[in-house]
Formats: sequence, structure tokens, C-alpha cells
Amino acid sequence: MGNDAPARRREFTRTIEDFTCAHCHAEVKGNGYTDHCPRCLWGRHVDVNPGDRASGCGGMMKPVHAVYMHGIYIITYRCEKCKAEKRCKAAPDDDTGLLEALAGRKSYPITPTNRAKNSSS
Repeated sequence: MGNDAPARRREFTRTIEDFTCAHCHAEVKGNGYTDHCPRCLWGRHVDVNPGDRASGCGGMMKPVHAVYMHGIYIITYRCEKCKAEKRCKAAPDDDTGLLEALAGRKSYPITPTNRAKNSSS
């Protein structure tokens, strides 16, 4: 017999919030789609569905991998607390060097100071 449960839809709630990154301490200006720090790419596990802030976990979401598809990067995150994995699109202001390193396209040490070092050149 088939499963009678309705398919779960991923609802999106636009939530505009500024925040201080808990990983690198950068001040991040949210735009309603911001779910991670553009400087170090780390985020927090706060959503069940994008933007809903319904997760009770609150763990740090570590960027563990990225793929480049159709002109955009997709970042895979793993929660350091509950081990949940989620994927999201990279933002236009995300650190390109870090994205390339996560995707295996470039050798780049992943530290929160890379963006400051590279922008002063």
C-alpha cells in the first residue's frame, strides 16, 4: 500500500536580521535571505524550513563542501551539535576563495582572516 501522508512542502519565510557571526565575529547585514556569514561561510542551525527560525538546535553549521552548478555555488553544511546536513545557495557577497576551496577548485586555507588579507592587496 502507498503512503497516505501528504508530501512535506518546504515553506520559505523571509526574515530580515542583522547578526554577529558566532564563528568569526564579523558583523553581517541580513537581507532576508542571509543564512550564513559571507566572510567565513559558517551559520547557525536555526531553521526547520528556510527562514522560519523553528529549530531548537542552535548549533553551529560548518561549511563542509560546495559544488559549482549552473553558475552558482551550492554549499553543504553539517551541524556541529546534532549532525544534521543542509544545503543552500551561496550569496553574491560570499568569499569566493573559500567557496572554491570547499569545491576543491583551489587550494585555500579556510580561516576567518582570509577575506581581510585578500581585500588589502
